[in-house]
Amino acid sequence: MLNQKKLEIALKKYTKNFQKSSFYEDSKEQYEDIKSILSEIIDLNDTKRDHILLISIGTIFTYYNSVWKEDVFSLENKQIEGLKMMQISLFYQCIAQDLYKIRYPRMMVIYTFKEVVAALIHFTMYGWEKEETILFDFIVKHLGENSMSANDWNKHTWFLLELYLQYRKKTIFEIDQHVNISVKEKMKESEMKYALIPENLDIYSGVLESWSTPIEEEITALIGQMINYHSELASELGKSIEFGDYRYGFYPYEILFLLHVRKKKGLPVPQHFEELLMNTPEAQMVFQEPEPYPEQDPLLVQIDRFYRKNYPDYFLNQYGEELFQ
Repeated sequence: MLNQKKLEIALKKYTKNFQKSSFYEDSKEQYEDIKSILSEIIDLNDTKRDHILLISIGTIFTYYNSVWKEDVFSLENKQIEGLKMMQISLFYQCIAQDLYKIRYPRMMVIYTFKEVVAALIHFTMYGWEKEETILFDFIVKHLGENSMSANDWNKHTWFLLELYLQYRKKTIFEIDQHVNISVKEKMKESEMKYALIPENLDIYSGVLESWSTPIEEEITALIGQMINYHSELASELGKSIEFGDYRYGFYPYEILFLLHVRKKKGLPVPQHFEELLMNTPEAQMVFQEPEPYPEQDPLLVQIDRFYRKNYPDYFLNQYGEELFQ
């Protein structure tokens, strides 16, 4: 059962973490520090050391994560430019990682399947259809490989992926239902890592069965279950595996995506929520339709151009130059 007091304390701790003056300044300093290193590699066209470019995208991601949190929690302006750039950074990071599967076959990725699916559904909510399609195609092509490990325990991630498939009328392994089970079986047959993929999605199974119901009372009750599930885990901030983190812990993006999908389908949605989770600064952010692309990050532009020039099989070479603009 949800302990409301415990949840409020966890949110206060979560918010205070991002209001520390060092949180944003430290990541900005690290971002500034990598500029000269990247410029040297790119100017020399140093392909022997270009793995540093890939590693540096992680620093860019961290910087924009701090920009997002600074905007929301310290400046209280609900700007999402940092969130958008964070996910664009992740997009380039996972696609560039694929270039190193031969040179460094055991290289650890520093992003997760959860984060990739989060980027996919945000591109969908932003209305960035071209980038959404590219990322989805990349996921399908490389699912189970080192660059796209699906060995993920987060139940809401599998819920989001399955809801996305049904909404977009797409499939993975030719299915759009019970995706976690099918992917797990495929990973097992292919001797890939699969042990963490959940067998049961609990409350999310019921939501997937009825997400398109035309009855508002029914979807309101299901969303209520999702809020309770997320809130209980977020109240265990720093301890629980799912929603216990400082990136998306109090950001109910799985519920916001469900609301987005239903609105797009012309289905009724609740107009107001009393619950704390749905009234956090992150939950109150408003997306435009479509969401404008942010100003391009100069480091990401340089890295993308370097890979396009030096690697003909770079995944983005087949899509031209016009991304995120």
